[in-house]
Amino acid sequence: MPNTLSNTLFTVPPPSRTSYPIRSGNLLRPLIDGEPAFRRVCEAIEQAKQSVWVTVTFMWATCQMPDGRGTPLDVLNRAADRGLDVRVIFWRPDAETASLKTNAFWGAPGHFDKLIESDSSIRIRWDRAQPGYCQHQKSWLIDAGTSSETAFLGGINLNPNSVVSPGHQGKGQNHDVYVELKGPSCVDVHHNFVQRWNESSERNLTDGHWKADRNHDLPFPTAIPEEKGKALVQIQRTIHSGRYVNGQASPNANDFDIEAGEQSNFEQYCTAIKAARSSIYMEHQHIDVPEIVSHLRDALQRGVEVVVVLPAEGTMTEELASLTAFNNFTMAGIAGLGDDGKRHPVWIHSKLMLVDGEWGTVGSCNLHRFSLFGNCEMNVAFWDQEMAQTLLSELLQEHIDYDVSELDHLTALWLFAKTVHDNRRLYEEGNLSYQGIAFQLLPTASDDPVHNKLIYRDRTVFE
Repeated sequence: MPNTLSNTLFTVPPPSRTSYPIRSGNLLRPLIDGEPAFRRVCEAIEQAKQSVWVTVTFMWATCQMPDGRGTPLDVLNRAADRGLDVRVIFWRPDAETASLKTNAFWGAPGHFDKLIESDSSIRIRWDRAQPGYCQHQKSWLIDAGTSSETAFLGGINLNPNSVVSPGHQGKGQNHDVYVELKGPSCVDVHHNFVQRWNESSERNLTDGHWKADRNHDLPFPTAIPEEKGKALVQIQRTIHSGRYVNGQASPNANDFDIEAGEQSNFEQYCTAIKAARSSIYMEHQHIDVPEIVSHLRDALQRGVEVVVVLPAEGTMTEELASLTAFNNFTMAGIAGLGDDGKRHPVWIHSKLMLVDGEWGTVGSCNLHRFSLFGNCEMNVAFWDQEMAQTLLSELLQEHIDYDVSELDHLTALWLFAKTVHDNRRLYEEGNLSYQGIAFQLLPTASDDPVHNKLIYRDRTVFE
């Protein structure tokens, strides 16, 4: 069986086909927004005793880590200089994704110059995705295979728009989420890294590695970390078919035909929405896969309270816009009040969902066809009421500036819905000093027959 625990235990069923089992005994901690998240990541790196292994999609040259630590490469170089085994898998775009090279550390001659200039002892391999897709995992694994093993998973990129204080409301800011993980499920993050490292597509090319040629492969993990908490956790992925071939199992997991691909993220999103009994809370930058929208419609028809937080200046499908006809559906964006007296939209880059106050998922997987069917993605799903409540409370504290920690999940979402509705009304009256930073989004027809844009009635205040 792919899961070590009986599926009958769960009101939200796990996916039927997945590399990794549900494991008990994990400790989870939410990390909201880039500056707090990367401060904690840097602290863990500075306390590491053995290794730091990272998967990176985008890394801007202008990115600076918190508290004057310098660039991400500076942080990793210092760890390597202390004698730690520091390894990074960077994505290398192909011809179809070449437009995304600008902010990726993809192995250009200038990138090698930076490594030479710093005399870097980091081991690097570059990895392509299936043509037209992206190696989109964002993970940090500290002290793999040791008693202090710690993983960080989520969607936060290494760019200056993400690594900013959540109190900064300047134009271009991103809102995003990481999860810190300790305990048995870290072994699956470990296994994922080894699987990708050993089969990195560019590893045998002259410019496809840095101090990590074919002689620097890694052994798969054999031991499960000791229990650190009480949370049930499963690491879930999107892996395109044909991308990797070594299906050696993670400890206490069945062999998995990874060559056939994995879509446990997609299956889990669908089963979780279908299983929802009372509430769904989602934050995503894209929700445009018809199956997901259809399942949301079914949930609304069952009477489930659904809250979706989206980028205020993003686009949406006509099908998603039609859900605003339901009274139990709330769509919101966030925009902070800057020192200039104007509201500045904050881009929603998080990829998370909470169901019934007891289950959740956080990771790199967007709800669009690239993430669900083609990219390389990784999420951490959890069956843990304490984590679900803590994450929802911290998110709503930021978004509507209310402490909902003593409220049940449904009451908290009703308060959110009322607050963002009131904030929208205040905005339309010209009052920008509303409660928190979230406000109701209303679909407004655009010239595009396929999409509706989420736009403010008076865009001049956001210039």
